[in-house]
Amino acid sequence: PVPICPMQENVLQRVLQLPVVSSTCETLQRKYSSTKESHPLMASVCEVYERGMQGAGALAMWGMEPVVRRLEPQCEFAVANNLACRGLDHLEEKIPALQYPVDK
Repeated sequence: PVPICPMQENVLQRVLQLPVVSSTCETLQRKYSSTKESHPLMASVCEVYERGMQGAGALAMWGMEPVVRRLEPQCEFAVANNLACRGLDHLEEKIPALQYPVDK
């Protein structure tokens, strides 16, 4: 029988919720949107780039699906996630600045 290993927390979600990461993403998004609004030529270039990234993301997900399906039942994916979460716990403990937005 294959053991079932439910993921308790997702390391990627945890990283994105760190104040330093989330504030950086928000700042970049604001600057990106502002640049697109104020420069029409840049907006058209950005739109082409965005469409390309959406296609690449969909292709990557399609390509990774068999790998994830194969790893999940064997708990390897959950084990890797668990190790990454423990590493993140260590980083958060050693680097308190991760708990502050970029401007602080």
